Amino acid sequence: METELAELLRGVGRRLRRGYGARFGPLGLTPGQVRALWVIAEAEPPLRMVQLADTLKIVPRSVTPVVDALEEMGLVRREVDPANRRSTLLTLTPEGRVRHEQVREARRQAAEELFSVLTPEQQEQLRELLSLVESRPA
Repeated sequence: METELAELLRGVGRRLRRGYGARFGPLGLTPGQVRALWVIAEAEPPLRMVQLADTLKIVPRSVTPVVDALEEMGLVRREVDPANRRSTLLTLTPEGRVRHEQVREARRQAAEELFSVLTPEQQEQLRELLSLVESRPA
């Protein structure tokens, strides 16, 4: 039973990622860039590069090309950390905020499409069940 549930969940996750990917492409972003943009946008206060790498669960040197690409697109700005001049803080530009909202809408549309086969009550029940599983310590 647990194996079947795990496989169903994996399949649903794959379909959701495909839906995201189809919507992120027209925004000019890869899934990795979207994840980084999302983390930077949601951070308070601004993140250091090493914190972004930690949050994304990647090695620090792997975050540099992602941030480089976001910066080249005008979505992210690097700033010297006033508390530690050797560190770099990441902040969204105004265009980055616009793109983050576009990503938010793309994610909403993909989820809405995927879960449209469920009634609102079923969606709420699924949310509650998945929250219960997610909140349990690993």
